[in-house]
Amino acid sequence: MFLKNSNLPKPVKFILLTVILTAVYLIIAVPFKVMSVIPGFTDIRPVMLLKPVFGIFFGIPGCIAFAIGNLIGDIISDSVRWTSIAGFAANFLGPFIFYLFFAKIAGKDFSLRNAKDLLKHFAVTVISSVIEALLIAPAVKLLYPEVDFMLLSLTIFLNGTAFPLLLGVPLMILMQEELGFKPLKSEKSA
Repeated sequence: MFLKNSNLPKPVKFILLTVILTAVYLIIAVPFKVMSVIPGFTDIRPVMLLKPVFGIFFGIPGCIAFAIGNLIGDIISDSVRWTSIAGFAANFLGPFIFYLFFAKIAGKDFSLRNAKDLLKHFAVTVISSVIEALLIAPAVKLLYPEVDFMLLSLTIFLNGTAFPLLLGVPLMILMQEELGFKPLKSEKSA
């Protein structure tokens, strides 16, 4: 928000926004790294509440920050593995699906003011979570066959669905309605 009105060149704004969002991600993610479901592979991730926020309000810098934040979190918690590549891709695509749908595909600007808007948001949340699970779980199973595939898939799906819906929706309403953050405009509504 504060970068929009600055006279900095666009690439500098992009990089600064990405760095700031990565820091926000890490502030929320790192304390919960101790809540492990499958040690070294997945944990309880309240930071997933930021998935739609980063995609809808910040676009590509938010998607990159989400992926970089996840990778740094893996490094900090000593759980970086070859499967972190799939995690990086999935954590980029999660917010990117929100960005793609609400900024490029949807025929109107993002809102959570009625049941139809909430249903769209719910559907995009579920789709992004399924894609994340489909990227990460098979990669882990391929390289680490001893990992419980179903538990891993379910944990990824639940983290990617529950936190964005239960905590992300109220945060986005607060950001949009009370704090004056503007979601990215839909290209089709312009």
